[in-house]
Amino acid sequence: MTQAPARHRTGRRQHDREIVSLAVPAFGSLVAEPLFLMADTAIVGHLGTAQLAGLGVASALLMTAVSVFVFLAYATTAAVARRVGAGDLQAAIRQGMDGIWLALLLGAAVVAVVIPTASGVVDLFGASDAAAPYATTYLRISALGIPAMLVVLAATGVLRGLQDTKTPLYVAIGGFVANGALNAGLVYGADLGIAGSAWGTVIAQWSMAVVYLVVVVRGARKHGASLRPDAAGIRASAQAGVPLLVRTLSLRAILMIATAVAARLGDADIAAHQIILSLWSLLAFALDAIAIAGQAIIGRYLGAGDAQGAREACRRMVEWGIAVGVVLGILVVIARPAFLPLFTSDSTVKDAALPALLIVALSQPISGIVFVLDGVLMGAGDGPYLAWAMLLTLAVFTPVALLVPVLGGGLTALWATMTLMMTVRMVTLWLRTRSGRWIVTGATR
Repeated sequence: MTQAPARHRTGRRQHDREIVSLAVPAFGSLVAEPLFLMADTAIVGHLGTAQLAGLGVASALLMTAVSVFVFLAYATTAAVARRVGAGDLQAAIRQGMDGIWLALLLGAAVVAVVIPTASGVVDLFGASDAAAPYATTYLRISALGIPAMLVVLAATGVLRGLQDTKTPLYVAIGGFVANGALNAGLVYGADLGIAGSAWGTVIAQWSMAVVYLVVVVRGARKHGASLRPDAAGIRASAQAGVPLLVRTLSLRAILMIATAVAARLGDADIAAHQIILSLWSLLAFALDAIAIAGQAIIGRYLGAGDAQGAREACRRMVEWGIAVGVVLGILVVIARPAFLPLFTSDSTVKDAALPALLIVALSQPISGIVFVLDGVLMGAGDGPYLAWAMLLTLAVFTPVALLVPVLGGGLTALWATMTLMMTVRMVTLWLRTRSGRWIVTGATR
């Protein structure tokens, strides 16, 4: 009678150890970009409200330009982890190299589009006359770092699939320190203003990419994996990432719509929205650290043919997601009065942000479930369902968000709409997980 509960407790402890060993280092690498953005926000925020509003518009566009290709990390993590579970390290790293070559090609294409169209895109996004020049300057310069960030995504996916989240942590720490020092020196020391912030971030991003490339190339040589670009492999990586691209484009569309609505509420609201979005992104990546562990663990279990282990790991990670979400929500409530002065001294911006921050805090347990289940299904290679689920979420969110300026409620109503969006995501992901259709074993899906 006591053997089954004892085995259950042992299994839980094993999953806890795996989750913690992967999630804690993953948190550091996941928050690299939000921390870059928060550092930029804190430094630029003290230049003035117009500069901060310009950063808000430009950073939303940049995050979109990079984040739509997050499949370079997520799809690579799942594919490499399955190969690891099946015991084929050479094939795992070769697949990762295809992802890195794809990242370089996509990065070059994005830069070629963003730089010449920056001014027009900023105007289309609804930036005010005061904020638009700053947004354009920041966008054009920072676009040069996009290829580096895509390489970082792909290389990070390789390492996560190999069950290594510590190396990305070390790189992220170095990149964050370099970014902060460069930004402060170029913005204030060299008196370059918002352009200095952009250049500092670009330099830090390329430095991170170089370090990642050195690590992955060494691993490839160790296991005899080819470093040469393979057209068929690159094409296969791109095809595997299409569903996740659709999923991510839908999510980024939601965030861009939210920012566009905030911009039409006024400069104070878009500035407050930028501050809140920076915090929301940091919290999201903190929760996503558990999801990253899930991608690596679920992929490995399924690659090894252990469907029951995958189910148990999924269940335990959901429990972790809820608990961490509750803790983060409490911390946001407690820290609200001290948090906002770090980014702005404008009382109007603070007044707009305070109630919206409370909504963000209350929604964190929902976010915990969403990010964990999202990671589980990514680890299982269930991209097509994730794509359709996010398209449904976009269809629900868009009309409600666009009504905010008409019906009133300001930034608080906008962030209530964001909570609705996360609730829809939670329902769609929970239904899929309960169905068990995501469980497909083997080295490939």
